[in-house]
Amino acid sequence: MAASELYTKFARVWIPDPEEVWKSAELLKDYKPGDKVLLLHLEEGKDLEYRLDPKTKELPHLRNPDILVGENDLTALSYLHEPAVLHNLRVRFIDSKLIYTYCGIVLVAINPYEQLPIYGEDIINAYSGQNMGDMDPHIFAVAEEAYKQMARDERNQSIIVSGESGAGKTVSAKYAMRYFATVSGSASEANVEEKVLASNPIMESIGNAKTTRNDNSSRFGKYIEIGFDKRYRIIGANMRTYLLEKSRVVFQAEEERNYHIFYQLCASAKLPEFKMLRLGNADNFHYTKQGGSPVIEGVDDTKEMAHTRQACTLLGISESYQMGIFRILAGILHLGNVAFTSRDSDSCTIPPKHEPLSIFSDLMGVDYEEMCHWLCHRKLATATETYIKPISKLQATNARDALAKHIYAKLFNWIVDHVNQALHSAVKQHSFIGVLDIYGFETFEINSFEQFCINYANEKLQQQFNMHVFKLEQEEYMKEQIPWTLIDFYDNQPCINLIESKLGILDLLDEECKMPKGTDDTWAQKLYNTHLNKCALFEKPRLSNKAFIIQHFADKVEYQCEGFLEKNKDTVFEEQIKVLKSSKFKMLPELFQDDEKAISPTSATSSGRMPLSRTPAKPTKGRPGQTAKEHKKTVGHQFRNSLHLLMETLNATTPHYVRCIKPNDFKFPFTFDEKRAVQQLRACGVLETIRISAAGFPSRWTYQEFFSRYRVLMKQKDVLSDRKQTCKNVLEKLILDKDKYQFGKTKIFFRAGQVAYLEKLRADKLRAACIRIQKTIRGWLLRKKYLRMRKAAITVQRYVRGYQARCYAKFLRRTKAATIIQKYWRMYIVRRKYKIRRMATIVLQSYLRGYLARNRYRKMLREHKAVIIQKWVRGWLARTRYKRSMHAIIYLQCCFRRMMAKRELKKLKIEARSVERYKKLHIGMENKIMQLQRKVDEQNKDYKCLMEKLTTLEGIYNSETEKLRSDLERLQLSEEEAKVATGRVLSLQEEIAKLRKDLEQTQSEKKSIEERADKYKQETEQLVSNLKEENTLLKQEKEALNHLIVEQAKEMTETMEKKLVEETKQLELDLNDERLRYQNLLNEFSRLEERYDDLKEEMTLMVNVPKPGHKRTDSTHSSNESEYTFSSEIAETEDMPLRTEEPSEKKVPLDMSLFLKLQKRVTELEQEKQVMQDELDRKEEQVLRSKAKEEERPQIRGAELEYESLKRQELESENKKLKNELNELRKALSEKSAPEVTAPGAPAYRVLMEQLTSVSEELDVRKEEVLILRSQLVSQKEAIQHKNTMTDSTILLEDVQKMKDKGEIAQAYIGLKETNRLLESQLQSQKRSHENEAEALRGEIQSLKEENNRQQQLLAQNLQLPPEARIEASLQHEITRLTNENLDLMEQLEKQDKTVRKLKKQLKVFAKKIGELEVGQMENISPGQIIDEPIRPVNIPRKEKDFQGMLEYKKEDEQKLVKNLILELKPRGVAVNLIPGLPAYILFMCVRHADYLNDDQKVRSLLTSTINSIKKVLKKRGDDFETVSFWLSNTCRFLHCLKQYSGEEGFMKHNTSRQNEHCLTNFDLAEYRQVLSDLAIQIYQQLVRVLENILQPMIVSGMLEHETIQGVSGVKPTGLRKRTSSIADEGTYTLDSILRQLNSFHSVMCQHGMDPELIKQVVKQMFYIVGAITLNNLLLRKDMCSWSKGMQIRYNVSQLEEWLRDKNLMNSGAKETLEPLIQAAQLLQVKKKTDDDAEAICSMCSALTTAQIVKVLNLYTPVNEFEERVSVSFIRTIQMRLRDRKDSPQLLMDAKHIFPVTFPFNPSSLALETIQIPASLGLGFISRV
Repeated sequence: MAASELYTKFARVWIPDPEEVWKSAELLKDYKPGDKVLLLHLEEGKDLEYRLDPKTKELPHLRNPDILVGENDLTALSYLHEPAVLHNLRVRFIDSKLIYTYCGIVLVAINPYEQLPIYGEDIINAYSGQNMGDMDPHIFAVAEEAYKQMARDERNQSIIVSGESGAGKTVSAKYAMRYFATVSGSASEANVEEKVLASNPIMESIGNAKTTRNDNSSRFGKYIEIGFDKRYRIIGANMRTYLLEKSRVVFQAEEERNYHIFYQLCASAKLPEFKMLRLGNADNFHYTKQGGSPVIEGVDDTKEMAHTRQACTLLGISESYQMGIFRILAGILHLGNVAFTSRDSDSCTIPPKHEPLSIFSDLMGVDYEEMCHWLCHRKLATATETYIKPISKLQATNARDALAKHIYAKLFNWIVDHVNQALHSAVKQHSFIGVLDIYGFETFEINSFEQFCINYANEKLQQQFNMHVFKLEQEEYMKEQIPWTLIDFYDNQPCINLIESKLGILDLLDEECKMPKGTDDTWAQKLYNTHLNKCALFEKPRLSNKAFIIQHFADKVEYQCEGFLEKNKDTVFEEQIKVLKSSKFKMLPELFQDDEKAISPTSATSSGRMPLSRTPAKPTKGRPGQTAKEHKKTVGHQFRNSLHLLMETLNATTPHYVRCIKPNDFKFPFTFDEKRAVQQLRACGVLETIRISAAGFPSRWTYQEFFSRYRVLMKQKDVLSDRKQTCKNVLEKLILDKDKYQFGKTKIFFRAGQVAYLEKLRADKLRAACIRIQKTIRGWLLRKKYLRMRKAAITVQRYVRGYQARCYAKFLRRTKAATIIQKYWRMYIVRRKYKIRRMATIVLQSYLRGYLARNRYRKMLREHKAVIIQKWVRGWLARTRYKRSMHAIIYLQCCFRRMMAKRELKKLKIEARSVERYKKLHIGMENKIMQLQRKVDEQNKDYKCLMEKLTTLEGIYNSETEKLRSDLERLQLSEEEAKVATGRVLSLQEEIAKLRKDLEQTQSEKKSIEERADKYKQETEQLVSNLKEENTLLKQEKEALNHLIVEQAKEMTETMEKKLVEETKQLELDLNDERLRYQNLLNEFSRLEERYDDLKEEMTLMVNVPKPGHKRTDSTHSSNESEYTFSSEIAETEDMPLRTEEPSEKKVPLDMSLFLKLQKRVTELEQEKQVMQDELDRKEEQVLRSKAKEEERPQIRGAELEYESLKRQELESENKKLKNELNELRKALSEKSAPEVTAPGAPAYRVLMEQLTSVSEELDVRKEEVLILRSQLVSQKEAIQHKNTMTDSTILLEDVQKMKDKGEIAQAYIGLKETNRLLESQLQSQKRSHENEAEALRGEIQSLKEENNRQQQLLAQNLQLPPEARIEASLQHEITRLTNENLDLMEQLEKQDKTVRKLKKQLKVFAKKIGELEVGQMENISPGQIIDEPIRPVNIPRKEKDFQGMLEYKKEDEQKLVKNLILELKPRGVAVNLIPGLPAYILFMCVRHADYLNDDQKVRSLLTSTINSIKKVLKKRGDDFETVSFWLSNTCRFLHCLKQYSGEEGFMKHNTSRQNEHCLTNFDLAEYRQVLSDLAIQIYQQLVRVLENILQPMIVSGMLEHETIQGVSGVKPTGLRKRTSSIADEGTYTLDSILRQLNSFHSVMCQHGMDPELIKQVVKQMFYIVGAITLNNLLLRKDMCSWSKGMQIRYNVSQLEEWLRDKNLMNSGAKETLEPLIQAAQLLQVKKKTDDDAEAICSMCSALTTAQIVKVLNLYTPVNEFEERVSVSFIRTIQMRLRDRKDSPQLLMDAKHIFPVTFPFNPSSLALETIQIPASLGLGFISRV
């Protein structure tokens, strides 16, 4: 396909831009050949007319598809050109925060100017052993590739790190060396890798400085060769340096610094040891203050000084030499402060007693006057005379600076030499990896000699790089058998010839330096004359005659000629050097020792390195009369020679390239300046690599990958069984131009752009397929939706219409009902209204009539009351008027009568005075008296009439009186009543008045109260409303407070619960950490133990060959045994030989902590021994007291107890005797110092062992004889007594009749009592025997039940199997059962035979002894007794032996026991045919027997041999999972047995009574339990390492790379470094491989009878390893971070969970260990756009750290164009949300982490006495007890 056909509408292109270098645009219409203008649409929204170059008519570069952007390898891009490379690097650096990118064989490293967590030891472990293309780009991947190729190809390697200042070269080289040091380790104890890394601080302090571009810029080049031995472990290193920038010592530009070491010295000037240097602030010295920037932000020079001194000490530079170095450096600083004063234009002088020069002279140990003289003068030598000439001030200053530079350069070389000596190894070097940290291409405004040398070196390196790339391309083409067409590439040779050839720039420079009057100007003219217009690469500036321009491979550079000659000569006055050589300071002359040799120290080779063949540039012959001046080489010549040597070294190695890029000049983190990046990409050769690759066939696919990727472009008929032919057929149809691709042997090669075209076809096909699928799916969905809607509509209509009809009927019913209701309701309403109105009318009428009546009544009452009032008023008025009138009349009458009386009085007074008066009175009196007499008579008559009348009237009066009296009384009563009523009325009136008054008052009060009430009511209402509001507020506050209290309580509860949970978790974590720390210590201890064993074996092999039967036990074993008190005091045979002291020169230094611990332990043991001795004495006293009490009992019981006590005393005496003999034997053996005497094969040893064996056998025989004889005696005595009692009972009546004495009756009664007791004892013995038999029968029933249950379980398991497997399993089980029965029967038969033979022998001895005993007894019996009481022979019934669950073995058979049961035991046979844990049960039963015998030496020896033998087995076969699992299971079972039968209550809860009888009685083996627990931990850790080694190769392939769900993930185009294909080949692992391996592990552990809890812990550890390794690889592989891969991972995890369910292991915690991996897979699949998505991700990914989440999001890569990348803003949102999360900054999980293991107590229900020992174990020498 023509390239122009790709320029269609919407195609994206790159166009040049002055600001951004390249800008993206989109075509608005198709391009047609002949068009001069392209219509483009820029990304910022503008339209642009892009005019094509009329001459070249080159179209703009096409942009790669989005799915290829951000690729790990730039060669994987379909379009290989500058904008694509720049854009890919920018996207990776800015968006994904990835600083490493491959470009073919080159690793491009962009300096992030920020510390990144990608260099930890976990990252190193992740890259170790991986293929370079399988992981994301990294400096560790390059280092691993170099290390791997060195080991695989047996060829030396080089890593070439280049880049301009500030790009990160030194850091990259440092990380590469750190990788080698970590991965390989060192071959010696000197820790060479630490020394190699320690050289960095020293070289940085003396060779690095702050520049405007970099705070830690290397101002020299270095090549470090790291040497390896045959096992590829670091043994040493060698460093070569190039072109130190000496001018920086005396001059620094603005914002720059001198070398770091000067500022470190000034910062540390106040230290006591530096007082003699008389230093101060850096601003006080001329050589350190010129740049004006003495401090680097974030760097503490004092601390850096401490690091430098520490590194010097580590590299073996003594304190005296360090102080010497600092003296010289301080002297250089003081020398810079030396000032000159001019005498005239040609001479100068130094002020007298000049302090800086005086300090310099003191520090350097030179004469002040002499130094002062030669600083201002120089010596000129001619053929005849020698002149001393003064020099000018300028010349003196230059000479001072030259001397300072020379001293610093010499000191620099001296330090490099000493570093090389420290890194040198005496071991022969097998190979090396060189790390070249050299300056990159440089161009400044003013370029001088240093830039010229640097660019010359880069030209040489670029040439070597181009040739290597070209060579690799050619090899690839030839390997694939593709026709090789010559690719035009840039050749540096013309530029190199211009510089270094004859009459080249360097040659002319050296020639001009030899001229007496040579200057920079004359040299420039020679350059113009020689090369101008003759060499196209050489130019002259237009406006300068003192400069020249060279066209380098990267750019044109203009060099200023000024200073070239001086810097090339590097002239120092000879007299000044002589003064320094004559110094009293010993170190200073050492610096100038090599001046006469004319050999640069940087070019010297170490004896440890492989020699490199090199040809000198120009051989010279020495002449006898040659002067010292002639042999001095110029700097340019030295640099050219060292550069040639470097190129020879690099050409002899396999190079690996690291190109460091500086992203911006301002040191801003993750800021990308396109202009600066393009400059460096052009300069470092990355674009040249791209150009070379693009010139041929840059895109390469394997046939399988091509088929998998582009299967969608093929039709079914095109797919053949031959993948290669299928690809050929398809390509011929897709790409018509056959020049665009080539078919290789294994790959298809494409021209640039063809993969993009195929991707376009694939995307179009997928898009068309998607559209078709979408069309069909949408049609089907819409049709389905329509049918569903239609059906729903019909249903809805039906229901709606029915509903409407029902509603209408309901409406009609409701209407009729409503009408009726309305009728009655209206009637009711009207009636109700009528009634209400009528009622209201009547009420109104009543009220109105009442009102009118009341008014009328009140009116009448008022009128009546008015009349009464008027009456009374009028009467009162009339009476008042009458009274007043009468009063007035009377008054007038009185007044008148008084006046008349007064007048009469006056007359009377006058008449009295006369007689006539009296006469008149008298005459009147007589008349009167007469009248009165007549009147009296008349009155008497009237009186009599009246008296009569009075009498009649009196009667009448009396009657009337009575009547009136009664009436009066009645009236009086009435009056009283009236009075009372009146009083009452009055009181009532008063009360009424009072009430009226009260009423008025009350009414007034009422009004006031009402007013106040209204006011109060209003106030109250207001108050109530306010209170209600307040109440509402208070309620709300209360509710809020209650809610807050509830929430606080809830929060407090939750907080407390969380705190409790956290504290619990923290305690668990602390416990686990403590366990982990302890187990790590055990692991380290076992590792050191193994290492010690290895070293000891090597030393033994190196020193001498050991004698037969004599081996040496390592001190770590002995120390371990001493620490845990299980070192055997008896010399061990065969595998446990006698320990002898090693020679003093080989003794391990005494560990004081271990010694103190052992001393403390010995003290504790002595105390325990004393306590046990006291306890034993107390028990013996109790036994003696109980014996004394028992002696008082009857004779029969006394006989039995006597027998038991005699038996115990006999055993104790025998035991003590045996102990004494064993102690004597031990003592005798320990006193023998010569190993040949006490060796197992020595005669003395054999004699002693034979004696011990014979004594032990004799003791056993004697004990058995004594016990049997005593039992015979007792039984005979009982039989005689029984016989006596029986005969006595027959004649009892006769005896009673004959007995007359009471004493005889009492004796008879006592005899009868004894007889009863004897019968009772016999009955009890029979009862005990019956109980024992019943117990045995119950045990047999229980065993039969267990066997029945086992058979049922097996039957149930077999029923679950398929028929074929069922038959096979049943046959296997039956064979196993029959085999076991066979073995048990054979074993029983053998034991019975042995027992019969033994009993026969004993029977003969016993019969003989019994016969002798009976003869003796017969002699003591009288003849009468013999006749009367004949004794029948006693029958000894044979009892069935009751086994006690113990195994007896002889001491000399211990090693045989250990050998057969541990060392030579095959786990597979034991696991298949025998009960699980059988070796552990056997060992414990042996320990039980030793405990039963109270033989502490035997217990200790057996346990020690067992532990050491298990360690030997694991050391020998430690990589076999079956072996390690078997011994882990048996060690745990042995540990559980020691606990179960220890006698401690906590471990005896689940025991049967019989098992409790089997508990240990004499020894407390708690410390041995700790030792066994530690051993079990070590075995567990070894088991984890074994299964990790087995699983590790499977995990990445099975969990990540293999497509479990076929067709989900597509293969993307890959670059030069191919990744592992996800298509399963025959050799690749799949998920099924992992599951099969897990099944194998689980079945093996179950067969070995491992504890279920321990199996769960192993499974949890396995799943953690799977999850950690998978997640770590996912985090380091960009190609695995896609949506489809997340689906694959989740499916694989679900399969693992299903496996856990099948094995009933879901509660093991294994699933939780996969949680980080599950969440990472979910993170790959969830939406990643909105803030809600970010919140969901933050809540979902709780098991992932922030670094891991951000890393996954950064690595997320779409596999197809339909997926979208994660935006940078979304990642920033995630980071903001997770900023408060406190988690580890570590990126990777620790795949080597081992969870702390615990061994929960798991008692065994197996009865020890039922265990049978198969003959297949070869343990016939042990017997059951």
